Amino acid sequence: MRYDCPVKSANLPSIRVEPQMRAEAEALLAEGETLSMFIEQSVRAAIEQRRHQSEFIARGLAALARAKETGESVDADAVIATLRTRLVAARAKTLKPGP
Repeated sequence: MRYDCPVKSANLPSIRVEPQMRAEAEALLAEGETLSMFIEQSVRAAIEQRRHQSEFIARGLAALARAKETGESVDADAVIATLRTRLVAARAKTLKPGP
């Protein structure tokens, strides 16, 4: 567990699942990993993903507000073209034989 500070710990609510789902989760546990550890890690990952998603949306809304305020924006087709060019270059670099 990851309790580095003297704050009391709290419990997450228990959830009911079908026995098959529990069996599938238990079958995927790493050596020495408990189901509780697996669930905690899953919740942490979901929290992190949602945080990133919220930040992404906030950046998008801020960019939209700036574009409306300044009247400056980039055409979607131009952005996609630039991304395609970068993707082609990245693929070429990865497929290029080493020295």
